[in-house]
Amino acid sequence: MPGRSAPRRRATGRRSAGPDAGRRRPGLWWELRARSVAGQVLVLQVLVAVLLIAAALLVVTTQARNDTEQDAQRRSRAAAAAYANSPGVAEALRSDDPTARLQPSVEAAHWDSGVDFIAVMSTDGTRYADTDADLVGERTPGVDRAAKGETFTEIFRGDPTDAARAVVPVTEPGGMVIGLVSAGVEIETVGESMDDQLPVIFISAAAALALAVGSAALVSRRLSRQTRGIGPSEMTRMYEHHDAVLHAVREGVLIIGHDGRLALANDEARRLLELPPDADGRHVTELGLDPATAELLSSHRAVTDEVHLAGNRLVAVNTRPTAPHGGPPGSVVTLRDTTELRALSGTAEVARERLNILYDAGVRIGTTLDVVRTAEELADVTVPRFADFVTVELLEPVPLGGEPVGPPSEMRRTALSGVRDDHPFQPVGDLIPFVAPGTPMAEALASGHAVLEADLTVADAWRAQDPEGASHAVAYGIHSLVTVPLQARGVVLGLTNFWRGAGSEPFGEDDLTFAEELAARAAVAIDNARRFTREHAMAETLQRSLLPHVLPHQSALDVAYRYLPAQARVGGDWFDVIPLPGARVALVVGDVVGHGLHAAATMGRLRTAVHNFSTLDLPPDELLAYLDELVSRIDQDEPGGEGITGATCLYAVYDPVSGQCDVSRAGHLAPAVVRPDGTVDFPDLPLAPPLGLGSMPFESTTLHLLEGSRLVLYTDGLVEDRDRDIDAGLALLRATLADAAHRTPEETCEAVFARMLPEHRRDDIALLVARTRLLDRSRIADWDVPLDPAAVAGVRAACSRQLAEWGLEEIAFTTELVLSELLTNAIRYGSAPIHVRLLYERTLICEVTDGSSTSPHLRRAAITDEGGRGLFLVAQLAQRWGTRYTPTGKVVWTEQALAGGPLPDLGLLPGLGDDADLGL
Repeated sequence: MPGRSAPRRRATGRRSAGPDAGRRRPGLWWELRARSVAGQVLVLQVLVAVLLIAAALLVVTTQARNDTEQDAQRRSRAAAAAYANSPGVAEALRSDDPTARLQPSVEAAHWDSGVDFIAVMSTDGTRYADTDADLVGERTPGVDRAAKGETFTEIFRGDPTDAARAVVPVTEPGGMVIGLVSAGVEIETVGESMDDQLPVIFISAAAALALAVGSAALVSRRLSRQTRGIGPSEMTRMYEHHDAVLHAVREGVLIIGHDGRLALANDEARRLLELPPDADGRHVTELGLDPATAELLSSHRAVTDEVHLAGNRLVAVNTRPTAPHGGPPGSVVTLRDTTELRALSGTAEVARERLNILYDAGVRIGTTLDVVRTAEELADVTVPRFADFVTVELLEPVPLGGEPVGPPSEMRRTALSGVRDDHPFQPVGDLIPFVAPGTPMAEALASGHAVLEADLTVADAWRAQDPEGASHAVAYGIHSLVTVPLQARGVVLGLTNFWRGAGSEPFGEDDLTFAEELAARAAVAIDNARRFTREHAMAETLQRSLLPHVLPHQSALDVAYRYLPAQARVGGDWFDVIPLPGARVALVVGDVVGHGLHAAATMGRLRTAVHNFSTLDLPPDELLAYLDELVSRIDQDEPGGEGITGATCLYAVYDPVSGQCDVSRAGHLAPAVVRPDGTVDFPDLPLAPPLGLGSMPFESTTLHLLEGSRLVLYTDGLVEDRDRDIDAGLALLRATLADAAHRTPEETCEAVFARMLPEHRRDDIALLVARTRLLDRSRIADWDVPLDPAAVAGVRAACSRQLAEWGLEEIAFTTELVLSELLTNAIRYGSAPIHVRLLYERTLICEVTDGSSTSPHLRRAAITDEGGRGLFLVAQLAQRWGTRYTPTGKVVWTEQALAGGPLPDLGLLPGLGDDADLGL
């Protein structure tokens, strides 16, 4: 372009190719060609921008001028029409002197109209009035159309000035034109308006040019970085070389981006991997490749000649990262077709499949400690990958946990799996005899190794065992067999048979080792399950033998219970109902942490200890304290064994006379109390640590229970489960008990178990429901006795009258003897207050209370002793007797049968003859 300097060639640090590379060619075109690709793009973008902006400037200027002139014409027409239609104009035109009447109004209208001039003319164009008074009387050309009644606007060029004018006719009511009104804006004024807009237009054009040049520079800079500043010829040559190398070589090439998407693939790679046409840009996992190949390509791992399967080809894969060589993050992959290794690949694939089966067998066989389920897992894991059908037979004692003895003559079919359901084999549960000699099964059992029968259609020995069944199997298509004994620790547990049918290749010698390895793993799992089943059965038998089989007879509570051991391993939960003196009953629920024989045996020891301590008639908190001390001693005596620390226990004593229940617990859940009105409550009882920790004292709480209330004791297996936390379990128990508010204890147990039993019991569950009763007040008699031996006779007489009222005259004499001895001892050796109480229940209970804590002891008096025979006499006359302590003293009690029996021969008592003074 003239007047402008030519653009300089950008230095790229490269030498131009060709013979003219060092020569500078004159002219703009050669200068442009000498530039890099980025420089050429910049120059072309700037030139295009300049041309576009110039064209836009021209268009905008022309359009602006046209708009200004049109606006001037509109304003002229509006002003002319307004004046022509204004009142008095028509009348002035008809007057004798139109100029005199119109000139002042024309001058006045000019100032408010926004036009440069207004003129009133006759129909031939002669001016009657004009903004410029000097023009009055002169004729205006070009108004003929208006004289004919047409209003028009135009750009007028001529004297006195060029203008955008409008001419409007003034008509009479009849339509005759009597004059013309012209208004206009001078072209000079239009030009001034246009000049005001030009700076804005030019500034906008300059801004657009600057923006275009700036954006072009940014694009050029980015393009320069991406093209490395090379020129077009170099870029063309590089592309030609790249295209030739990429598509001409007989080795597949892939470039994978850092995000795992395919960036580039040559023809050979597309052929080897059978890539779809739209593969570019897709993730490698979406290209239908073998999973192992797709994982390798997306992992960006560097590998060398790693063989992968691609359709029916074996491809050697090499991968290397691109980033260290200046490229973007990702990897470049080369592929070579190694299909000639197909035979070797088949062997490797079989070996890999065998390893996969063995791996799956290790994971899937033995997931449960159930013998039958383990046998089913063995059958399932090998179908159809190794065999079409698998049958597993076990010796009879094995599923029940027993030890196989003697030579196996028959086995029970335990598992069967196949590719089809309409198989010809005997169903699960049938006894399979093994009496025919020479069969593959008999040989396998005798040798302890797998036996192959490759072609069953000609195997006469196999047919000998069951000719009819063998014929059906062959007709079905079964043609090949591998039979393997299941043996562990040198003991045969059963037999596994692998069968292949129509459409499958027969077994070969190389399958025997694999079958033996598979059977050996399964046999270990089956033996573990068998031993566990035996231990589980022993533990469950032991536990059930240690739990109460029937509840003792008592009248204070209506009791029902449920007990379920854990499905996997028996735990140490227990419960008990223990009758106590004074018509009272003790309720016990406990839980030993752990499972198996040790937990069951520990439970038996603790239950026995609770029974022994209950004979001492201790309060619940004292009994748990003794039990805690016992557990601590047991743990100390077994430093290397399994301790029993962690056992929990709840001990409650209910008195049907007062309706009070004293409860104490060691780490156990609080009981639920269902009131007669149906409300359910979990009393807030003091909680002590589990037994054996001995860190805190135990406390008792007294509950006042109305008659008909239900006391619900349970272990944590009922309310806590893997799918349900303990709070949700307690809430569900509360709702269940509320729904069963008026049911019997037996019905309550059924309702709770029906609603709350978990699908899989991981822990034992013990439930004890006791409905309270109160002893009829008419069957209770008591007297306060003064500390005076003379008062004994009066109490004896009152006791005799009460027994007569109850209809127990038959035992009145015996009761008076017992009461006389107990009262005499209390008055002589005890302290006030002394109280006597008779309870008419299942037995007659006689209680003497005094304020002394000294315990009476039974002893055998010599013939020469004057005393010491009282308690001995009481022990002979009563069924049971004993002593229990209260916060204020002690109670000596006796129980007598309601039906009288023969009195013991008192003459045989030492020092007591027929004439002995019995104090009567």
